[in-house]
Amino acid sequence: MTVFVYIVECADRTLYTGWTTDLQRRIDTHNAGKGAKYTRSRTPVRLVYSEPHPDRTTAMRREIAIKRMGRAKKLKLIQG
Repeated sequence: MTVFVYIVECADRTLYTGWTTDLQRRIDTHNAGKGAKYTRSRTPVRLVYSEPHPDRTTAMRREIAIKRMGRAKKLKLIQG
């Protein structure tokens, strides 16, 4: 099963990082106000970055690494 680490841009232009096995379902959940507490009041969100990982453990480690990055580094990652 492929697991994705993703970054969404919220309506207030902040960035949120998470992981999921189904990107579209997760984005829909965020936009329905039923996702992470952080994004509930910041809808709509827009997917700006994702990367596949072979398993949950790897994805979770990568999520933590991205969350530790500053905004400038995250924007560089998004831009490629």
